[in-house]
Amino acid sequence: MDKPTVAQTSPYGVDVEEGKTYVWCACGQSQSQPFCDGSHNGTPFTPTNYKAEKTETVFFCGCKNTKNKPLCDGTHSTL
Repeated sequence: MDKPTVAQTSPYGVDVEEGKTYVWCACGQSQSQPFCDGSHNGTPFTPTNYKAEKTETVFFCGCKNTKNKPLCDGTHSTL
């Protein structure tokens, strides 16, 4: 597995809470998308921590191919 599994071809809008850390799934295998559940074990992928600077809605990448990990950069529109 050298490429992540595309979990979905659109971002996940998530309401985050200021000061809280979220662990984004980078492999695409998690059953708790867009967050990590440990499914990456045994793969070359490592989840990415995201610490919310303020309470707001952020858009986590669903296609797992963003260059702005863990946030969506629109890459899904080219898949």
